[in-house]
Amino acid sequence: MLSSLPLYEEGNYQDSFSHFNYVNPEAPKGGRIVMPAYGGFDNFNPFIFKGIATPEHALLSLDTLGVTPVDDHTTVYPLLAEYFEIPDDNSFIGFILNPKAQFSDGTPVTADDVIFSYTSLIENGAPFYKAYYSDIERVEKVNDTHVRFHIKTETSNRELPLILSQLKIYSKKDWDGHDFSKPELRIPLGSGPYILDKYAPSKYLVFKRNPDYWAKDLPSRKGFFNFDEVRYDYYQDTTVTLQALFAGNLDIREEYIAKIWVSGYDNDIVKSGKIKQENLKHNQAANLQFFGFNTRLDKFSDRRVRQAIGLAFNFDWANDKLFYQQYQRLFSYFTNTGMEATGLPQGKEKDILKQYQSVLPSSVFEQTPSLPSHKTPMETRENLKTAVRLLNEAGYDFKDGIMTNLKTGEPLNFEILGNSANGSSFTRVMLPFIENLRKIGIKATFRNLEPNIFKNRLDTFDFEMAILALGVSNLPGNEQKDMWGSQAADISGSMNLVGVKNPVVDDLTRLLVAVEQREDYEAAVKALDRVLLNEHYIIPQWYAPYKRVAYWNRLKHPQTDVKAGFDVFTWWSEQ
Repeated sequence: MLSSLPLYEEGNYQDSFSHFNYVNPEAPKGGRIVMPAYGGFDNFNPFIFKGIATPEHALLSLDTLGVTPVDDHTTVYPLLAEYFEIPDDNSFIGFILNPKAQFSDGTPVTADDVIFSYTSLIENGAPFYKAYYSDIERVEKVNDTHVRFHIKTETSNRELPLILSQLKIYSKKDWDGHDFSKPELRIPLGSGPYILDKYAPSKYLVFKRNPDYWAKDLPSRKGFFNFDEVRYDYYQDTTVTLQALFAGNLDIREEYIAKIWVSGYDNDIVKSGKIKQENLKHNQAANLQFFGFNTRLDKFSDRRVRQAIGLAFNFDWANDKLFYQQYQRLFSYFTNTGMEATGLPQGKEKDILKQYQSVLPSSVFEQTPSLPSHKTPMETRENLKTAVRLLNEAGYDFKDGIMTNLKTGEPLNFEILGNSANGSSFTRVMLPFIENLRKIGIKATFRNLEPNIFKNRLDTFDFEMAILALGVSNLPGNEQKDMWGSQAADISGSMNLVGVKNPVVDDLTRLLVAVEQREDYEAAVKALDRVLLNEHYIIPQWYAPYKRVAYWNRLKHPQTDVKAGFDVFTWWSEQ
C-alpha cells in the first residue's frame, strides 16, 4: 500500500507532511466571499450531456479520492482514499477509503458509492467519460472500504492512477429513485467542504461551509476553504462585473481583458487601496484558446486552406494596440508545460515520428513550428501573399475579387461564432482579422451568441469557425483522446470540436499514456504537438503567464514562492 501515488518519481511531499507549501495552514476561518459566475444553470450535475450545469456544486460539495497539488503535478495525495494500492504487474489500481470519510449527513463513504459514481459516469455521463475511462476493464468491491479498478490486459496507461483519483464521489443511496442522466435542480448529497444552502436558477448560488467537514484537518485540506459562506452571482457579460466589483456587490474578480486591466481601474477606490490589483504568477499549462475550424466541412478539409486563413490573423497588432503587450502568443497545444514542440524533431521525438514518415508531410521533419509575424506592414503583405499561394495550391482563385473554389464555383466564406459572455472584447480583435481576409477575397462574419445557445451549437457541431478554449493538463494524457481522437470526432458533446480524424494523432494519444519513462513521455507529447501544429486545425490565440485578480483589501492570500496562480479557496477574510 502507498500513501501517495507517484506517476514517474517520488513526490515533493513526504508521508509526514502537514500541509501543501502554497497555503497558510493558520488561515483564519470565517467571513463571506461573493464571486461572479457566467451564463446560467438548470442542473446541478456537470457530468452529463443534457442541460446547463453549474460546476460550482461539484467543486465545493464533492470530494475526490485523491488530490494533486499545483506544485507536484505527477503525484496524488490522500483524500477520500487513505491508501492507494498498485501491484507489481499494474493489473489494477486499488483505493482503500479513509474510515472517517463521510457525507454531509454523517453517512460513511463506501466502496458502493465509488462504484456507483464510476458506473454512472461511463453509462449515463457525458460521452467524454466513456473514452476517458476506456482502459478500465471492470471495477471490484473488495470490501466496504476497498475498491479495485482492473485494467485491460492489452493496456499500458501509467496515468490511470491519477485519472481515477480525480473521480468525484456521489452517494449511491442519495441517488435512489433519480435518473443520473437527466438534469434536475435537486441538490445532491456531497462529502466536500461546503453545502449548497440556497439558490435561484441562473441568478445565484450560496454555499455554507460545513463545520463538520470530515477532512478539514487532513494535510491535503489544511489551509483551504476558509470562508464560512461562498456566493456566486450570475452575469451574462464579464465587463458588467467590473462595476459590480466597484459597487461592492462582488469581492473579487479575475480580469480577462487586458485593456480594462490597464485603464479600467483608474478610480479613487483603487487609488485608495480599498481594491487591489495583483498579477499572480502561475505554473499551470496555458489554456488552449483558439479559433477552431470545423474540419467536418469540405471548405476546411484541406490544411492549406486552414493555414492560409491563419496567416491573416495579426496577433502582433492586437497585442500592441489592444492588449498593451500583456499577452504572449500560444505557440503550442501544450504551452507552458515544458513539452512544446520546438525546432526540428530530435532524439526520441524524431524516432517516434520516423515510424510515420510515409504518411506525414515532409514539413513535419523539415520545418520548425512557427506562427506568422506581423510586426510590420510588409510582413503582413507577405503573409497575405503566401495565403493566396496556398489557396491557389488548394484549388482556389480570385473570381471577380472573390476567392472561389474552381471545382465547385463556391466562394470561400464562413461565420465565426463567439460567446457573448466575452464576445464584446473579441469584436475589436475580429475587425482587422476580417479585413485581412477580405483582402484575399474571403468573406468572414462575426456573430455573438448567448452562452447557453453557444454551448448547444458546439455540442452539435453546428458551426463553421468558433472562438474556443480548452483546459490543458500539466501532464497531457487520457483526455487527449477526447480532444483530438477520431472516435470522439462524431460524438455530440465531445471535446473534439474541430473534428480531428488523423490516424497518427490517434496512435500518439495512445502512446503518451503508455510509455514508462518520463523522457519517453515528454517525447510523445512533443511528437503529438508537432503533428497537430503541422495540420493547422486551429489558429492559436494568446495567454498570460499570470492571473490578473482585483479584490477588496479585506481579502488576503498566502505569500509563497510557489507559482500557485489563483485559487480563491486558499484565501481568507480579515473580517
